[in-house]
Amino acid sequence: MKIEWAGGARISVKVRDGRETTVTANREGLLSLARQLEALAEGTPGDHIHYDEYNSLEEGSTELIIEKTDGTGDGEGKA
Repeated sequence: MKIEWAGGARISVKVRDGRETTVTANREGLLSLARQLEALAEGTPGDHIHYDEYNSLEEGSTELIIEKTDGTGDGEGKA
């Protein structure tokens, strides 16, 4: 799966009160996420993308993993 980033993309992920996750991004970050989610949607169950402060998110961000499932509704893929 090809992961592309728009130049200048900035994305932050924070968990608040252990219940709420907020993704904050500038225009380039949102466009990058949209393209990556589209690529993930075309993949196979178990495909996933890891986002963390070491490769894609702003410093201090919470790690985020987005995974494609097989559509059975169990909420878990094959990763």
